[in-house]
Amino acid sequence: MLKLTMFYRIISTVFFIGYFPFAPGTIASLFAMLTLFFFKPSDICISLMLLVTFILGLISSNKMEKQTNSRDPSYVVIDEFAGYLMAMILIPITIQNLLLAFIFFRFFDILKPPPIKQIEKIFKGGLGIMMDDIIAGVISNFLLRILLILS
Repeated sequence: MLKLTMFYRIISTVFFIGYFPFAPGTIASLFAMLTLFFFKPSDICISLMLLVTFILGLISSNKMEKQTNSRDPSYVVIDEFAGYLMAMILIPITIQNLLLAFIFFRFFDILKPPPIKQIEKIFKGGLGIMMDDIIAGVISNFLLRILLILS
């Protein structure tokens, strides 16, 4: 059981990034951005990464929430990693796009304008933790696509 608990902790904190002393969500998003920058995965690979991250995030964040008896613990940052991946789905990997997606995603994740705030309240547990960041990623992706079309 201890090994499984440690596995959930490693996943939910994105290899302990969640314990960073300040802005762990921003650091997790930055880690996702750097992962895409250095590895330049294909669209299919990013989609698979998102799917796996989302599923593992649902399970591990739910377990961590129950284990700590606190709603959406700040050290659970798998949602920020997944949200950033969502922001970059089917977007060409360029430095400009990576940075814009980062800025858009962090803006929406931090401010949580409607409907993001409502999503966070509707869903509980791991789904609530993950979905607000996924929606922030969807909105960021949409805005980035508009910018790409206009440029």
